Amino acid sequence: MKFVADFHIHSKYSRATSSTMDVESLSKWAKVKGVKVLGTGDFTHPQWLKELKEKLRPAEPGLFKFNDTRFILTSEISCIYSKKQKVRKIHIIVFAPSFEVVDKINAYLATIGNLKADGRPILGLDAKELAKIVLGICPDCLIVPAHIWTPWFSLFGSKSGFDTIEECFEDYSKYIFAVETGLSSNPAMNWRLSDLDRLTLISNSDCHSPQKIAREANVFDAELSYQGIVEAVKNKKLLYTIEFFPEEGKYHFDGHRACNVRFDPEESKKHNNICPVCRKPLTIGVLNRVEELADREEGFLPPKRTPFKSLIPLSEIIAEALRVGVVSKKVKKEYDNLIAHFRDELAVLLDASFEDMSACTSLRIAEGVIKSREGKVEINPGYDGVYGTVKIFSQEEEDRQVLLL
Repeated sequence: MKFVADFHIHSKYSRATSSTMDVESLSKWAKVKGVKVLGTGDFTHPQWLKELKEKLRPAEPGLFKFNDTRFILTSEISCIYSKKQKVRKIHIIVFAPSFEVVDKINAYLATIGNLKADGRPILGLDAKELAKIVLGICPDCLIVPAHIWTPWFSLFGSKSGFDTIEECFEDYSKYIFAVETGLSSNPAMNWRLSDLDRLTLISNSDCHSPQKIAREANVFDAELSYQGIVEAVKNKKLLYTIEFFPEEGKYHFDGHRACNVRFDPEESKKHNNICPVCRKPLTIGVLNRVEELADREEGFLPPKRTPFKSLIPLSEIIAEALRVGVVSKKVKKEYDNLIAHFRDELAVLLDASFEDMSACTSLRIAEGVIKSREGKVEINPGYDGVYGTVKIFSQEEEDRQVLLL
């Protein structure tokens, strides 16, 4: 069965998340976006787990449902610990096949840290030890390092990560079958590391509001069940992943947000990775870190790889086409109109023809979708926590549009 899955999200019980991150809204927006399987996120939080148990019903083996949306039990855990004279901060996504397994995991982790404090709990626990605990409780669980390149909280992060998977997980590396690439990198960047060849590269939204579901996602042709999904991940059986343009991610380039300094890796090297304004070390971004660890040239194509498609969220395309803000009523009206015609957002972004879109919306919006699909965009890369800015229409196209108004 072909379906789209977004495994890494958060609930309303995580810091800096929307109060609408509840089961009802998540199910509604998953349908709008075109997602069949959604991670629950935050299964370690007692109150969120209580709501999940009350509202979800058993579906296919290891999956649960609310209306038409399937949910798979997932949670992100923040491991902060010292290893080899350095503080490590690693985020891990845990997949579990049942509420019974989740209860056992939570009971153990509650002896280590406060699970009530945040939907994404912070534990003073070695990432390897987390894997050992979870897999000891249930070997059918899946351990996936989250957004592996972001500077502060990831496996390869420049501020607190490692240089190899083996450094982090040691003898438990053999139980790591996948990694999450994160918004600031795409699969092509990850293909430059031979260390990742055996692993499946997955992509998820890590959303903090329902409208951000599927900004990154995974497309499967597999059995719709927990085991079907896990086996597809372990064996690189994804059809393709849906990606941000990595430049749009908020840690793609190096820089200092407070100093308004943004550098590509070469410019950072010229400044010895020091901010020329405040003279403090720059926050080294994803592109630089990939360059540091890569053992292959840019453009290398591994023989066994999962394809990917880079997209811009539909509301952003509409907003630029109409020259208004993303949250304006005009954008909502056009967005709802396109969803009504084409079923869901991914159907518009991936499949709708220019002719069919032009029949129900403006030519400029239809053109924006096609340009996004073809990668004909300009992006000022993100850095040090600042998202990159996307430009779909060139200045010449903008000037021409002004003349037509």
